[in-house]
Amino acid sequence: VQLQASGGGLVQAGGSLRLSCRASGGTFYSYAVGWFRQAPGKEREFVAAISWNGGSTGYVDSVKGRFTISRDNAKNTLYLQMNTLKPEDTAVYYCAADRYGVGVPRSENDYDYWGQGTLVTVSS
Repeated sequence: VQLQASGGGLVQAGGSLRLSCRASGGTFYSYAVGWFRQAPGKEREFVAAISWNGGSTGYVDSVKGRFTISRDNAKNTLYLQMNTLKPEDTAVYYCAADRYGVGVPRSENDYDYWGQGTLVTVSS
């Protein structure tokens, strides 16, 4: 399974971006998938995840109400709509897939496949 993340860029505080992650190979529709991020000098952290059928989602508290995770299984694609961006959202964002597809996993250890990351920079 290969995951290709895209959509990062430079945006001013208060702006929006939409990240995409396209999967190839495997059975994307059966995987739970999520987004993680790693800011400079910090450990990678969970951002959001969505169950295999899109019925359940989970978010880290710092992005609730601002970010929305979604998926289109027909297109093998995961999305992260990011609104009201803040400078502290600056990070490399990674998409990941859990091949067992159980629930909405939040731990890195639950994920089997990772994308290469896309950089989001939010200026103040």
